[in-house]
Amino acid sequence: MDNNALLLQLLNIAYQLSTLALITLGLAVVFGLLGVLNMAHGEFVMLGAYSVVVVQGLGLPLLCAVPLAMVVCAAIGWVVERWLIRPLYARPFDTLLATWALALLIRKGVESLFGKGYRNVETQMAAPVSFLGVSYPAYRLALIAMVIAIMVLLVRWYRGSSAGLRVRAMTGNPVLAQALGIDTERLASRAFVVGVTLAGLAGVMLAPLVRIEPGIGVDYLLDSFFVLVVGGLGTLSGLGGGVAVIGGTKAVVSGLADQTSGYAVVLVLSILFLWLRPHGLFGRR
Repeated sequence: MDNNALLLQLLNIAYQLSTLALITLGLAVVFGLLGVLNMAHGEFVMLGAYSVVVVQGLGLPLLCAVPLAMVVCAAIGWVVERWLIRPLYARPFDTLLATWALALLIRKGVESLFGKGYRNVETQMAAPVSFLGVSYPAYRLALIAMVIAIMVLLVRWYRGSSAGLRVRAMTGNPVLAQALGIDTERLASRAFVVGVTLAGLAGVMLAPLVRIEPGIGVDYLLDSFFVLVVGGLGTLSGLGGGVAVIGGTKAVVSGLADQTSGYAVVLVLSILFLWLRPHGLFGRR
């Protein structure tokens, strides 16, 4: 393998890791901080992608989909957390069933508005550019850079801000945090809204790269869940470790064999982690 082919392979792996981190981030916030396995996570990603379909149908630039996706996902997330999730925090299995029903409702609603067919969106950054001597799509390079920037900013916020300190206190000991005057109920609501909004933004950024249809959320949910199983819940290192293991394994196996083999190996790996290391690589115990 020559240097150009190796660089191209590394860029493809970096792209797959970036997309995996992007779609997992929202679920990591909700599942890791609140203990709620949001089965509708993929549907919020799908709503973000359809926001791009809407704005391009109106003749507007892709960036206009960002505020639209944020408003739609944040509004739905606030209503869902307030009226559906909040009464069920002490009943994890019931939250799973409730969000699964929510996923079906969102999916059918989108089907009624847009139909079941595939949609594609266009971006001027789809054309390849020269990067270190190889030709690679400009939008993929931009996506990799954006994900790196988001993760760096998130780490700095989580470890260095007062809001991050309150979040760590709530996840570490919610009863003690409440006794110290932290409004854990409001903090939990904001965390849920932030999580689903991040999912919507992931959908906006992935829209030019995927075929958009109402059922795309299922694959995103499964990939995100595998990452959290392997990496562990409640820590940024767990998110990074899970993305590296799952994304790297899937990219390498898919490159050597095919996508089905890559998915099968990831599934087996996740089962082994659930059996042998249920807390993941870096999860809180």
